[in-house]
Amino acid sequence: MRRVLVLGGTGWLGRAVAEAALRDGAEVTCLARGESGEPAAGARFVRADRSAADAYSGVGDTWDDVVELATDPAHVTGALEALSARAAHWTFVSTISVYARSDRAGDDEDAPVVEPVEPVEPVEPVDPTPYADAKVTGERATRRVRGTDALVVRPGLIVGPGDPSDRFGYWAARLDRGGDVVTPVLEGRAVQVVDVTDVAEWIVRAGRAGTVGTVDAVGPSTSMGAFLDEVRSVTGFDGRLVAVDDDTLLAQGVAYWAGPASLPLWIPVGEVGFARRAGRAFRAAGGTARPLAETVRRVVEDERARGVGRVRRSGLTDAEELRVLDVVRSG
Repeated sequence: MRRVLVLGGTGWLGRAVAEAALRDGAEVTCLARGESGEPAAGARFVRADRSAADAYSGVGDTWDDVVELATDPAHVTGALEALSARAAHWTFVSTISVYARSDRAGDDEDAPVVEPVEPVEPVEPVDPTPYADAKVTGERATRRVRGTDALVVRPGLIVGPGDPSDRFGYWAARLDRGGDVVTPVLEGRAVQVVDVTDVAEWIVRAGRAGTVGTVDAVGPSTSMGAFLDEVRSVTGFDGRLVAVDDDTLLAQGVAYWAGPASLPLWIPVGEVGFARRAGRAFRAAGGTARPLAETVRRVVEDERARGVGRVRRSGLTDAEELRVLDVVRSG
């Protein structure tokens, strides 16, 4: 039986990887603090502080695949030092945020990445600059120890049921509630996502196949208008989409991309290359992406179960959206 170790296996993606490995018939161990959620049912859970000297003493001896999801470079380096010699295959999960430019459509894994500013402190994936720096540092640590014998996965925007960021789910819940909905001007804007289950299952398959190299794990790019049409269709939305120009949104304190008082997935038109990556290596390595409509259906069902009116980490509150609408109507 294959043995898979997931470092960080209680967070959203980590748990999905563990679940996928279990479905694949592997014996799975998850090592984490356990503060991000529960481990996958059927996985062995090792609770550990990865900053401790003995963090990896309880995980076992040899592994067919180690999947590393950490952002903190010290954790990445510590795991490599402790476990690399005992791992037949090593996967480091990075991010497409590592790329230095986002203004060119069709870029692939050969595009230049950011140069980290040292030292990189432990960060959460909220502010993209230190997050990108930390992930590049983790990639380089992985290559320094493993050479070419490792898989570096750079996922795009991961979406699906249970997404803690609320970026994709904001639109599913907002259109499900109906009424006038504020959107950015849609022309020239794109959305590129990968379903959490699809990327998790591919990571497991790639580990089993011994895949190495660097791969952008991204789904097809689509226009933001087409994305909202899919959400409209699944939710039965019959309200009105009110497109507001960037200057007005920014003047009203609306933020790009994610977080409080934001319009999730909205990025400057000049940075649309972030949502138009090539994805050829992912497909060549057996990566697949389910139809966008299926992911939207999964997310709408999840949002309805969790409550479409709940407080969110990303998006506009009703009061914030009404303020923007009042400005548009008065203009």
